[in-house]
Amino acid sequence: MASATRPGSLGSWLDERLGLSALREFAAHKTVPLHSATIWYYFGGITLFLFTIQVLTGVLLLLYYRPSPTEAYESVQFIMTRVQFGWLVRSIHSWSANLMIFTAFIHMFSVVFLHSYRRPREITWLSGLVLLGLALGFGFSGYLLPWNKVSYFATKVGTDMAASVPIAGHQVARFLRGGADVGGATLTRFFGFHVAVLPGLTTLLLVVHLGLVQRHGMSSPPWSEGKKLSQMNFFPNFFLRELMAWYAALAVLGSLAALFPWELGEKADPFAPAPAGIRPEWYFLAPFYTLKLIPSHVWRVEGELLGLMGFALLAAWWVLLPFWASNSKGAVRTRWVTGAGVALLAYLVTFSLLGYFR
Repeated sequence: MASATRPGSLGSWLDERLGLSALREFAAHKTVPLHSATIWYYFGGITLFLFTIQVLTGVLLLLYYRPSPTEAYESVQFIMTRVQFGWLVRSIHSWSANLMIFTAFIHMFSVVFLHSYRRPREITWLSGLVLLGLALGFGFSGYLLPWNKVSYFATKVGTDMAASVPIAGHQVARFLRGGADVGGATLTRFFGFHVAVLPGLTTLLLVVHLGLVQRHGMSSPPWSEGKKLSQMNFFPNFFLRELMAWYAALAVLGSLAALFPWELGEKADPFAPAPAGIRPEWYFLAPFYTLKLIPSHVWRVEGELLGLMGFALLAAWWVLLPFWASNSKGAVRTRWVTGAGVALLAYLVTFSLLGYFR
């Protein structure tokens, strides 16, 4: 592909140093398969777009936020009441965090139902699951930062669950809390996780994940194999459609942030009793409600410990999906995987709704 820049121009100067012609060559040849489920490809890009919104609004909030028990709540209150459009920036940050996790779940299940985890995309699947785990980590660590009553006691419940893990549970809980209980050290530690550790790990893994997607291309579902599928150029055709999806996501995000501003609530008081009906954010409701249903003891085993062991086995089974989803001849067990995906999705939706309304 010939260079589109004139000799001696700024474009030519940049091309010589940055290799822009190679990027143009890559964009000119990258294609996207067209089939009945192509629309699900957009959710990966929407998740990336919402992560970018998270970073931009997080930087703005960071200019005013103070991570200490005596000033955290007041600094958020100052942002919402005194800083121009501060309430909107905080509301966008909070809503985009929830929407990012929601679209990440949609992206994960679309990969399952389209069977895009198949060889040679096993590492792409694993890196995507780690990214989903990091997104949940963003939600858990950021939830405490306003230092209000609900977030304080929800964090206390979450770290107590971590303490129930056999062998290393108490050490993990102490590491998360920065001490024996949730307090100022926990807030400082969660702040460090939220603004430094998790963004760094996520950015690094995003580069790996996107590199793997580019390396292997977009997978076509098994039912389209053997058929001659039409191909859409990634740039500009698919990219412009992806941009429209980002506009739609931005419209939903802006509407939610403006019409339903994120509430601050009351300041946390570690000496006050926990409010009635305390529960975690929606993306942790299914395991939370499941643990509530398990009896305190099953035979001689603590019910909470038994539940956590069950979740660990479920997580391991899900992580290893690309490896058990194929038989000895390499054929994908599509019905088994689709059934497993439907069952897991039904469990998450049903128990999340039960946990929210009960």
